[in-house]
Amino acid sequence: MKRLLFLCWVATAAIFITSCASTKSNGKWQSLFNGKNLNGWKVGDNATTFTVKDGAIVANGDVAHLFYDGPVMNHNFKNFTFKAQVMTKPGANSGIYFHTQYQQKGWPEKGYEVQVNNSQGDWRRTGSLYAIQDVKEVYVKDNEWFTESITVKDKTVTIQINGKTVVAYTEPENVERPKDMAARLISGGTFALQGHDPGSTVMFKDIMVREE
Repeated sequence: MKRLLFLCWVATAAIFITSCASTKSNGKWQSLFNGKNLNGWKVGDNATTFTVKDGAIVANGDVAHLFYDGPVMNHNFKNFTFKAQVMTKPGANSGIYFHTQYQQKGWPEKGYEVQVNNSQGDWRRTGSLYAIQDVKEVYVKDNEWFTESITVKDKTVTIQINGKTVVAYTEPENVERPKDMAARLISGGTFALQGHDPGSTVMFKDIMVREE
């Protein structure tokens, strides 16, 4: 009986350790997208805005946001580096949210948005920390894959495009935001990809995260 109980304990411990390992990155890159389907991701209204084609998530359609809801770090990230390969079609607008949380509809209220926009009418270009520290320069072209990365370390956000730093922002202590941006704060949370409008087509692939 004691041996049986011991073996049960060992098995339980092994399952627990394996489970913990699957949710912690331990400083190593982990994939958030399997390249085949949207397993581990969650979208509310206008879910058809997001599809998977040729190993990439395609955002095109009515306003919608695709939230990471999978096992890596229990989809709750604080200090991290996130990176993805991104391609925009001409006239496309999108974004990558971090420290956000799932919403059924509308623009995410919590967290920051990092802009994806090389040629659409909004003057805030790819790499902007949207409406906080904006980028006017265009660093990459439509119809070409580029790497967009976001690093958060404590109160500092660093955004890079193809390895070039375009934003380095440190959130002040006791910062006050306008009422409509009250939750644009460093905190913790998940990531979300934005489907902006039917005229915008943006692709994301090789979506990775590393705990910092």
